Amino acid sequence: MPIPKSILVTESKDVLVMKYAENQQHQLPAEYLRVFSPSAEVRGHGKGQEVLQYGKRRVLIQGIQQAGNYAIQITFNDGHDSGIFTWDYLYELGEGYTDNWISYLGRLHEAGQSREPGVQVVNLT
Repeated sequence: MPIPKSILVTESKDVLVMKYAENQQHQLPAEYLRVFSPSAEVRGHGKGQEVLQYGKRRVLIQGIQQAGNYAIQITFNDGHDSGIFTWDYLYELGEGYTDNWISYLGRLHEAGQSREPGVQVVNLT
């Protein structure tokens, strides 16, 4: 997997920009990173133990720290700061953004949850 040449957080703190060689880049929204956090709180401790994250539409990146030579740790403004985002995982998130996001929105809908904080969806069908 490619190693980023630079990592930027937008001024609005809502997007992480990963720049790679040959002008390749991924723009990863804060909400996307938060709901796909590699932490045990989100992913669980094994297959099938994932915890659906909802109400994270307005989450922002509060800060990032390098974790060794292979990853970063992201602190979000909702207090979440566990989980190490490896270069490989960030690249996978960037490459799989569209499919991952569509799948996430489908799971939210099935669970009757919303991206908006404090909102629950009631399906009447």
